[in-house]
Amino acid sequence: MSSFRVFVIVFLFFAGIIFLSQSCNSKDGNALPKTISYNFDVRPILSDKCFACHGPDANKRKAKLRLDIADSAFVPLKETKGAFAFVPGKPEESEVFKRISSSDPGYQMPAPESHLGLLNEHEIAVIKKWIKQGAKYEKHWAFAGPVKAALPATEDKKWVKNEIDYFILDKIKEKGLTPSEEADKERLLKRVSEDLTGLPPSLQMMDDFINDKSANAYEKVVDILLHNSAYGEKMALHWLDIARYADSYGYQDDNIRTQWPWRDWLIHAFNDNLSYDKFLTWQIAGDMLPNATKEQVLATAFFRNHKYTEEGGVVPEEYRIEYILDKTKTYGKGIMGITIECAQCHDHKYDPFKQKDYYSLFAFFNNTKEVGYEGDVSQSKPAKNPLLTIDDKDRQKLLNFINFKDTGKLTVSVLGERDTLRKTYVLNRGVYDAPTVQVSAAAIPAVMKFDTLQYPRNRLGLAAWTVNKKNPLTARVFVNQLWHEFFGRGIVKSTGDFGMQGELPTHPELLDWLAVDFMEHGWDIKRLVKQFVMSATYRQSAKVTEEKLKADPENIYLSRGPRFRLPAEFVRDIVLSSSGLLVRTLGGPSVKPYQPKGLWESATSGRGVLATYKQDHGDSLYRRGMYTFIKLTVPPPSMTMFDASNRDQCEVKRLKTNTPLQALIMMNDPTVLEASRVLAQKLVNEQGAVSDKINKAFRLIVCRKATEQELKILQDYYGEQLQLFKEKKLDAQLTLKVGEYKMDEKADPVLSAALMKTINTIYNLEETITKG
Repeated sequence: MSSFRVFVIVFLFFAGIIFLSQSCNSKDGNALPKTISYNFDVRPILSDKCFACHGPDANKRKAKLRLDIADSAFVPLKETKGAFAFVPGKPEESEVFKRISSSDPGYQMPAPESHLGLLNEHEIAVIKKWIKQGAKYEKHWAFAGPVKAALPATEDKKWVKNEIDYFILDKIKEKGLTPSEEADKERLLKRVSEDLTGLPPSLQMMDDFINDKSANAYEKVVDILLHNSAYGEKMALHWLDIARYADSYGYQDDNIRTQWPWRDWLIHAFNDNLSYDKFLTWQIAGDMLPNATKEQVLATAFFRNHKYTEEGGVVPEEYRIEYILDKTKTYGKGIMGITIECAQCHDHKYDPFKQKDYYSLFAFFNNTKEVGYEGDVSQSKPAKNPLLTIDDKDRQKLLNFINFKDTGKLTVSVLGERDTLRKTYVLNRGVYDAPTVQVSAAAIPAVMKFDTLQYPRNRLGLAAWTVNKKNPLTARVFVNQLWHEFFGRGIVKSTGDFGMQGELPTHPELLDWLAVDFMEHGWDIKRLVKQFVMSATYRQSAKVTEEKLKADPENIYLSRGPRFRLPAEFVRDIVLSSSGLLVRTLGGPSVKPYQPKGLWESATSGRGVLATYKQDHGDSLYRRGMYTFIKLTVPPPSMTMFDASNRDQCEVKRLKTNTPLQALIMMNDPTVLEASRVLAQKLVNEQGAVSDKINKAFRLIVCRKATEQELKILQDYYGEQLQLFKEKKLDAQLTLKVGEYKMDEKADPVLSAALMKTINTIYNLEETITKG
C-alpha cells in the first residue's frame, strides 16, 4: 500500500472521529455551551417536547408528573416504582433521559401518538449534559434581578463605539457573521432624525452635517435632535399606545372627552427628560404624593384613558369592575411586561401567578373614586369623576405646557383615592357579582416580594415597589420597549410578555447591562436613547448580502442596520414636513383632517357631537399625525391601514403589515396629493433647471441626492406628464384642484401639474417611508 493511500485512510479516520464528535455535541455546527442553563438551553426543549403532557396544565397532565418545576421533577415517579425523572449527576439513571434517547416506540418519549416529534441528537446531548452538571432548575430569567456583566472581550476595538457594541459584536462573531460598514451620512441622518423626532431633516441640517468633517459631527447632530421639541412628540407616540389614549369614550354612543391635556403633559415629560422612576410614580399615584401638584395629579390620567359607557340600562358595578380590570391589564402589560390578565378567571396556566395574586394587584386600583356609570344618557360629559379642573391661571403658571387658546376651564379624568377602604374579593371566573375570598392589596409575589413594612397597601406603595431597583422587570421592560422602537425588534421579541411563554432574550447580558446602567444613571431616558443611537450597531448600513439574509433573515443578531417602515403617524408627518405644509404647533386639542365621507355616520347611535364627522380647516389640517382625532369605534382610516393602534386597549408593539391598500393611500390620499401640489408650485416659482427642482424635491422627501439613474427616470416621467398636459390629454387644473391650501396663481398650472405628479411618485417610493 502506498504511503499516500495510508495517509488518506488515516486522514479520513480522524476526520470521521471529529465529525462524530461534533454531531454528538453540536447542532448546525454550534458546540454545546460549557455550562448548560436550564432557562436558556433546557426549558425551551422541555416546553416544546414535554410540557404538553407534563407541564403546568393540570387538566392535560399525564402520569401525575410535572417537569416545569423542581419540586415535582425530583420526587419518585408515581407510575414507575423506584424511578426518578431526573437524578442529578446521573443521566443513565434518569427516566427522562432514558426515554428521550430510547428507540423503542413503546417506551420512548415523546410518545409517537403525541405527534410532538422526537428530540434530535443535539437536544438529547443538552439534556444529558445538564443532568450531568446537576440538573439545576433556575428561577425564570425575567423574575431574577438583572446583573451588570463585564463587557465581552474583543480585538476589534476600532468598530465599537460604546458598551452596546461589545455585546452585539460578541454575538455576531459567535454566529459566524461580520458587522456592516457605517451607513453613509445622508442615510444615517435620515435614520436618526426620524428616530428622534419622527421628522425628516431639513436641507440646512443635511448640508451642515455633510460638510462637517469633525470627529464629533454625528454626536452634535444627535444632541440637536434630542433638544428639539419634536423629540417629545416622537417619544410620546409609543406611550400613547400603551395608555390606550383616544379622544372619545368608546362603546355605542362614543362621545367626545378631553384627555388631551394629559397628552400635552406626556410630550412635556419627555422633552423635560423626567426620570422614568418619577414618570411612572406620577402616573400610578401622583394624586397621593405629599402636597401633590396639579401636574402630578394630571399625570394619573394615564389610567383613566380606557373606554367608558354612557348607555342607559347598564349595571354600574359591572362597568366599574371592567374599568379596574383594564387598569390592571395596562399596568401588567405596559409597565411590567407580563400577561397578568390571564389570571383574572383562574390561576395562570404557565406563569407563577395565582388568581389571588391578580386580585391583590387589582385591589390597588379598586379604591379609586370613579363609578361605573354617571350622568344622563342624553347629556355627555367631557370628563368623568374624579376630575382635575384646569383654569387659565393654572395654564399660565404651573401647567404652561398645555396648549389651549381659550380662557375657559378644562376638565380631565384623573385618579382619586377614597377616604375609606373598599373591600376586594377574588371574583369567581372573573364575574363582577361573584365574590369569593377577600384579599388585600399586594404586588405580584413571583416578581418581587411586596414588603408591607416598606410599602403601604395603596397606589403609592405599588409605585414604590414598581420603581425599586431590585424589581427585576421595570427597567428591563422599558429598555426592551425602546430597543424595539429603535431597532425594529426587541431584545425580547415578545415585548409584552416576559413570562414563561414569552420569547427568550437574544442578548440577555446586554439587556441586563442596559437595565442596570439605566437605573444606575437615574433612570435617564435621554441618556439611554443617546446610547442607542451613538452605538456602532445602530449606525450600520442597512444593506444586506445574500449570505446575511440567509443566515439571519430577521436581523436578530444585528449584523446590519435596522430597516422597517415608519409608524403610521410619521408617514403623514414626512409628507407634511417635506412639502412645507406641517404646522409645528406643540400640543393642544386633537384635529380632524381629511377623511372619506360617511364613515362616522355609518357607525353611530345618532346621539352626541360625534355622530357626524365635521372636518377641520386651516392649520388644523396640517398638524402632526399624533394629534389626529381618534374615535374609538371608527379610528382614522388612513392610519389604520398603516397599522396604527386602534387604542381600545393597551398595546406595546404594533403589527407590521404590507398591503396594496397602503400603496393606494400613498397614491390617492388628499393629504399626499395636496402636499405634492404645494411643493410642486413652490419649486415651479423658483429659478433653475427642472433637474435641479426634481433633485431638490427628492432631497426634501428621501433625504439624499438622487443618483443619475434615478434623476433620469424622474425627468423622463416629468417630460411624459408635461406632454400629456400640454396636449390636453390630462387636465392640469383638475389635477391641481386638491386640498384646501391656497392655490398659487403665479405658478404655471401645466408645469405645476407635471411636477406634482413627479413629486407624488417620489412620495410613493418605498425608501420615502422606510427607515434604514
